[in-house]
Amino acid sequence: MKDSPISPTVDFDKDGLQHGFLKLPHSHDDSAWGSIVIPITVAKNGTGPTILFTGANHGDEYEGPVALFDLTNQINPEEINGRVIIIPGMNYPAFQAGKRTSPIDGGNMNRVFPGNPEGTFTEKIADYFNRTLLPLADYVVDFHSGGKTLEFLPFCCAHVLKDKEQQAQCIAAMKAFNAPHSVMLLEIDAANMYDTAAENMGKIFISTELGGGGSTTAYTVEIAKKGIRNILRHAGIIKGDLEVDKTINLDMPDDNCYIFSESTGLVEHCVNLGDKVKAGQLIAKVHNIERTGTLPDEYHAKIDGVFTGKHFPGLIGNGDFLGVIAVPV
Repeated sequence: MKDSPISPTVDFDKDGLQHGFLKLPHSHDDSAWGSIVIPITVAKNGTGPTILFTGANHGDEYEGPVALFDLTNQINPEEINGRVIIIPGMNYPAFQAGKRTSPIDGGNMNRVFPGNPEGTFTEKIADYFNRTLLPLADYVVDFHSGGKTLEFLPFCCAHVLKDKEQQAQCIAAMKAFNAPHSVMLLEIDAANMYDTAAENMGKIFISTELGGGGSTTAYTVEIAKKGIRNILRHAGIIKGDLEVDKTINLDMPDDNCYIFSESTGLVEHCVNLGDKVKAGQLIAKVHNIERTGTLPDEYHAKIDGVFTGKHFPGLIGNGDFLGVIAVPV
């Protein structure tokens, strides 16, 4: 396979603290010989484990980038044992544009792995992660939130894996992160995800969903910052005891967790995030906005559980995600 067109300005094997870029040539109307320059920080001391932190896999999700840009200013290589790689804006064109997907090629970073060094810009970035960065890592932490179209209870998550020893290590990392909720997440479409690429390499992988609505709160950012401190301690990269608060363990056993709209209109949520719901309970209504005097379509829970995530904007389309229910463990 062709070499990656991305070149780093940092040396991943060098001890100390480095701030630099991943440079991907990008010739366009405003810069004929320009580049996409993705900020990266590498802190290294000795031969301990490596943790790879990523944010803005989707460019409109901000808790991770806020916490990771802060980490680049706080981390001291003299206080670590191993290596920390920090990339706050993974899909950097999307992050700059405040969009879920890249404005250059429309690429959804979390749906194009393993990538392609001769493909679209999004595929080229994914390929560099897949062939260069993921092989360096022992632990991978990818920060997500709901972006502009979703809102979640703040949670850290792991996945059910065929390798049960690896799964147990991922669950241990999820518990160490210690978000208010810890979820065994059932993905809608996992085939070409960054998560799956990392897990297929045997990495200890965890992710998050921290709020949403295309912004941040002090509460959700602090969850991310505390989780970073905890996972660094859990991995043995920094010293200290975990900061442990109560977490609620949730599972997503099957597709009945998900509710999708089959209507287009104005959504009326009938339960709040965190509410306990029963199978058959009214979850939401979708009102026809094209005329008055028509009854709304109603949507009901298929299982008992906790209302964990929902559609965020007031308007919804046919096929849009409406809500998700997870089951307390």
